[in-house]
Amino acid sequence: MANSKYEYVRQFESHDVLLPQTYIVVRIDGKKFHEFSKHYDFDKPNDIRALKLMNACAKNVVLKYKSDMILAFGESDEYSFILRKDSALFNRRSDKIATLFGSLFTSNYVALWSKFFTDRPLDLKHLPYFDSRCVIYPSLPIVKDYLSWRFVDTHINNLYNTAFWQLVLKCGMTPQESENRLSGTVSSEKQEILFTDCGINYNNEPEMFKKGSLITNKGDIIHVDVIKEIDQLFQGY
Repeated sequence: MANSKYEYVRQFESHDVLLPQTYIVVRIDGKKFHEFSKHYDFDKPNDIRALKLMNACAKNVVLKYKSDMILAFGESDEYSFILRKDSALFNRRSDKIATLFGSLFTSNYVALWSKFFTDRPLDLKHLPYFDSRCVIYPSLPIVKDYLSWRFVDTHINNLYNTAFWQLVLKCGMTPQESENRLSGTVSSEKQEILFTDCGINYNNEPEMFKKGSLITNKGDIIHVDVIKEIDQLFQGY
């Protein structure tokens, strides 16, 4: 940058640097994706095209920064990228990491859209965009708990959404009636409602729907029980 009498304004810039030797989790979330998915008529309760698109975007992010990456995990319109505790990516500047992950993910989403939604082009008034944040965790056990939290959340959300939308789509209930039917039910009761009322065995639902998607730092996309495999997933870190 050329020197000038105006360069003093750079003194007002500030940069948050993430603590060293802590694990960095970068979580991206779709902004107003309820409206976005409604506009583009996503299938309910899960649109496999949309989920595969999210996975493709996340895989490209993982491979871009694979030397810093442990793994990534995603479900619905969110993805978490877990970076090594010794990562020096962008000098550990929170603003740089968050904005670049968010913009890289969004640009991939736009660029790859037509590959998965072949009959529905994006329009300028309804474009996808994602927010992004960095969170640091001081130890591997806490990082494991973070990933377990997102995995359990995937199961809870998917079971509810599957039961809710099947009651609407297969049983003819209104959204309010479906909500009332599921109110106060536990996991086993939701599965029983699905089987008895809708003829659906939840255990036979696609693994990606039930377990989310995990991407290794080699770019492999797998669907596993994170809690059972947690130690293996972080072996060597």
